[in-house]
Amino acid sequence: MKRILFIFFILSQLNVFSQFKISGKVVDSNKKPIVGANVYLDGTYDGTSTNEKGEFLFTTEETGHQTIVISYVSFETFIKTEDVKKLNNLVVKLRDDVNTLDAVTINAGTFKTGEKAKVTVLKPLDIVTTASAVGDVLGALQTLPGTSTVAEDGRLFVRGGQAEETQIFIDGLRVFTPYTPSANNVPTRGRYSPFLFKGITFSTGGYSAEYGQALSSVLVLNTIDKPDQEKTDVSIMTVGAGVGNTQIWGKNSLSINTSYVNLQPYLELFPDRNTWLSPFQSFSGEAVYRHTFKDDSMLKVYGAFSYTDIDLIQEDINYVDGFRFGLENRNLYINTSYKNKIGNKWKIETGISFTNDNSNMKIENDKISNSENSAHFKVKLKKLFSSRFRLSFGSETFITKFIESYTAVNSNSINYGFNNNIFATFIETDIFFSKNLAAQIGFRGEHSSIFNEFTFSPRISLAYKANKNAQFSLAYGQFYQNPINNYLKFNQDLNSENTTHFIANFQHTKQNQIFRIEAYYKNYKDLVKFDSQMANFNSNFSNDGFGYAKGIDIFWRQNQKIKNTDYWISYSYLDTERDFRNYPTAATPNFVSTHNLSIVGKHWVEKWKSQIGLAYNFASGRTYTNPNETGFLNNTTKNYNSVSLNWAYLIDQQKILYFSVNNALGTRNVFGYNYKNTPDMNGNFDRQAILPNADSFFFIGFFWTISDDKKSNQLDNL
Repeated sequence: MKRILFIFFILSQLNVFSQFKISGKVVDSNKKPIVGANVYLDGTYDGTSTNEKGEFLFTTEETGHQTIVISYVSFETFIKTEDVKKLNNLVVKLRDDVNTLDAVTINAGTFKTGEKAKVTVLKPLDIVTTASAVGDVLGALQTLPGTSTVAEDGRLFVRGGQAEETQIFIDGLRVFTPYTPSANNVPTRGRYSPFLFKGITFSTGGYSAEYGQALSSVLVLNTIDKPDQEKTDVSIMTVGAGVGNTQIWGKNSLSINTSYVNLQPYLELFPDRNTWLSPFQSFSGEAVYRHTFKDDSMLKVYGAFSYTDIDLIQEDINYVDGFRFGLENRNLYINTSYKNKIGNKWKIETGISFTNDNSNMKIENDKISNSENSAHFKVKLKKLFSSRFRLSFGSETFITKFIESYTAVNSNSINYGFNNNIFATFIETDIFFSKNLAAQIGFRGEHSSIFNEFTFSPRISLAYKANKNAQFSLAYGQFYQNPINNYLKFNQDLNSENTTHFIANFQHTKQNQIFRIEAYYKNYKDLVKFDSQMANFNSNFSNDGFGYAKGIDIFWRQNQKIKNTDYWISYSYLDTERDFRNYPTAATPNFVSTHNLSIVGKHWVEKWKSQIGLAYNFASGRTYTNPNETGFLNNTTKNYNSVSLNWAYLIDQQKILYFSVNNALGTRNVFGYNYKNTPDMNGNFDRQAILPNADSFFFIGFFWTISDDKKSNQLDNL
């Protein structure tokens, strides 16, 4: 019996001696204790939680090397493998989780929308419900700060830059001819339907090294990856009709949109200042095919075709019978993209885009025909080394072949054009020092075959989150862009134009509201100049141009603080001068407004089952040259004012009746003046105001969604 008791005593002692204490303290980056952190040994039931002092203590019978895990919400999980005997008196500092919703974001100069955007300033549905946008992506973006109102043109003019300085990409691939062609003082529209896109990134400066060949801005449109339902959309409008359909089978889906627009019925009711020999008409179609593979990789093929026809005589003070202009345009755009995960936390994105654009123009009795074939090949690799360090790099090639033919009356045709290949490579890192401090550093190199020129562009952005709602950001970048086709087709002995961006941003966000203020400075160099009234064969070209642009952009948006009401306010101040094109001296260009203001509001009236919208746009006067006075660009037009209204009535869950009117007050806006080529007997030059074709534009439409999902209704679009 004594022997048995002795053995039992020894075994009990061994059991006591084999238990090890695990102890320590858990604190945050400011050395403040973290209460309630979860602490345990991986693969066991041994563990505890930290107390009010951040301390923990528990015992384990495990031996040898063990892995201790410490986790807490909004902090990175701490993992350490060590001999169990050494896992005591630990002091563990948990790092902020940089992937949380309240973590810092790099956003200087950039507006993002979509499901993955942490802060949304403009939702995709705003494109179709903003009164002044009339369903156009570009129209909605022109309510954001940094853009200038050039209503007779319709394209994006950003922070003192020409429209050609903004480049547009679909799924990361270049769109070479994104605008529908039009006549002078007849605003253009974007070619692409907003219903096929899930998100938008609009950068007004300081953008990623992934994008090049843009001096002012990039607009990235991302198509929908996986549609959530099969449906058919039908729209009948005062100016045309459209139909769209989405089909889903297995891991495949196909979305198609088509539309036809003809202004003849509208012009019969509301004649404008032109004599229309052939009213504006267009036919367009888009399709997106998607296939998801077993490994969740995705292939997307996007295609778009459009045909535009226009023939009119416009009033012109220098032509007794008016100025004749006719245009026929055919455009094809194809975009194929593929993305996949490879290896250990690597991702690959690659794609090809191709554009074929053909135009036939009649300018009085002369004829001009041109054809552009362009392609973009791109491959990009991304690696997530940790939640704090990400690397992306890639290469791309742009190929352009432009041919133009000019035929004057009783003359032979003259053919001219150019070929150009641009090879580019880029690398960029995202570094998160904490959830309050992050940096993005990138470099881009480009070689242009037409100039045999290599350019190098550094880019850097910093962001600091001061508190839960406030963030400061800085950005710097160098940007290069080849001269536009209208110059290169006449002269290829040029260099790239370039500019430097400096941006400082402050952003304050709360639930359903955002405030942004951003200051910037742009320095332009090597801008193209020529010595003739218009660029032509006999012009002398150079890169002697220069300029600057500086200003402040302010944005405020609030949703539901006023019941059933969503509104935003944008204001931009711009100070800019350039010496470029045929300018005799540096001056503020005639496409620039010093002050731009947009106010957009939407209110849902439950009793009427209606959404009522309003958009007000203001722009200060733009410069023009008055030859009756001395100086260049020596006068300014009167201020631009426009109030647009829309009303959407929900007939039932899947039908909407939509009505809108642009410039509802019929304000007589003046975009500039044409002057007589020769003076009168007193030596004065008579002038004619450049006015919009119609003081107001009315639009009525009926939209019908046919879907098996009855809960998926048109109310979501309001």
